Amino acid sequence: MPRRIMHRASVAATATALITLSSLSLGYAEAAGAFANFTGSWSGGGKMHLEGGRTEQLRCKAYYSDKSGGTALGISLRCASSASKVELRANLVASGTHVTGDWEERQFNVAGRANGSASGNHISLAINGGGLTGSMSVTTNGKTQTVSVSAENVALKGLQIALARD
Repeated sequence: MPRRIMHRASVAATATALITLSSLSLGYAEAAGAFANFTGSWSGGGKMHLEGGRTEQLRCKAYYSDKSGGTALGISLRCASSASKVELRANLVASGTHVTGDWEERQFNVAGRANGSASGNHISLAINGGGLTGSMSVTTNGKTQTVSVSAENVALKGLQIALARD
């Protein structure tokens, strides 16, 4: 086989291999879904802000479970201080970067809907229901995560939590 034909064949084979690898990694990223960076167990602590300006130190555990191949996420966040508890649960579904779902907080007895976005390492939600309006933000950076919740019209005014992957 002449050298020129061998070179073209080699270039074509290399190009085909690169295209195949690119397709595989793009397929993996799509399959991983909007919630890929969040799944697993986390623990840490932070502060709970209550009406009247009171704050309490918290110890927290969170568990994020992958559902539907990364397009749905179950959240369980439990925190406790010496006097109070917070038990937040949510089920979220992503369509592209748009997120919808249901949530409940069992200790303060409120529940409702969540709407927002998820992209890369960040989930941002508007939450409402049971007279509560507020927001929730979760940002993951490798093995650390921050969770911020703000609320109106209930005794729990907010949470600021720093977690590490277990």
